[in-house]
Amino acid sequence: MHEDELPIEEGLVRALVDDQFPEWAGLPLRRVEPSGTDNAVFRLGDGLAVRLPRRAGPTEPGSKELEWLPKLAPLLPVAIPMAVVQGRPGGGYPWFWEVHTWVEGATVPVGDTDAIQAAQDLAALVGALQRIDPDGAPRGRGIPLTELGFEYWLERFDGDPRVVDAWERALAVPPWDGPPVWHHGDLDARNWLVRDGRIGGVIDWGAMGVGDPACDVMVAWKLHSAAARDAFRAALSVDDATWERARGWVVWQAVAALAYYTPDNNPALYHEAEAWLALVLAECDRPPQHQ
Repeated sequence: MHEDELPIEEGLVRALVDDQFPEWAGLPLRRVEPSGTDNAVFRLGDGLAVRLPRRAGPTEPGSKELEWLPKLAPLLPVAIPMAVVQGRPGGGYPWFWEVHTWVEGATVPVGDTDAIQAAQDLAALVGALQRIDPDGAPRGRGIPLTELGFEYWLERFDGDPRVVDAWERALAVPPWDGPPVWHHGDLDARNWLVRDGRIGGVIDWGAMGVGDPACDVMVAWKLHSAAARDAFRAALSVDDATWERARGWVVWQAVAALAYYTPDNNPALYHEAEAWLALVLAECDRPPQHQ
């Protein structure tokens, strides 16, 4: 998936776990697929997951997940993983890694979910995060659009030129000027866990923190449905400027994904990005919609 990623095989993970946490040496270990874009994940026994960065991992101990996930979990309407312990570099593996609790649920393609129900479940999660006290929280992914480096990816993007107009439309609205709010930061479908037709769990909290809520609101377009997009907005009651910035986030992420990945090295994300962008571009010739 990445030219500079480190191959992580089961034997390496087994050795790291057995050496550093011998109390888990007898637990079965198996790779979890599909793999994330940045981490390899292995299920350890029935109740644990081992997550190891495949590139540019942390070289110092400590993480946001270890500190903050236990504080957020009681305040959210979905299950989230708890960071149990952090492992050290060793055995040829150069970075710190983590063991989390296993969260039950299935990763289901967007097209196989009830999109309206998913929109409502995600809006409930985003709303709950925004109500959490941000005092002392780390900065998250929700930075200003101007800091995302869109031009870099646009130069490498071979696609619909209307993305420029969509991006400039997002830049034309005021930046977030409210207090920073909590956000997950990476609400792609691969991070939803579905139980009995509902999103009952959300994983991969590495981008969490406080900032502009638009980076979570962009999930409205990742539902691949205009009706679900609108249902998400109705359930969360998003102001006009945040909605426009969220559309800009979708444009940036879709352009970056389509410029970086291919249908061969990451088919799921590549085709999802095509769907997000198609939904945005279908709005290009429409005037802004206000609530």
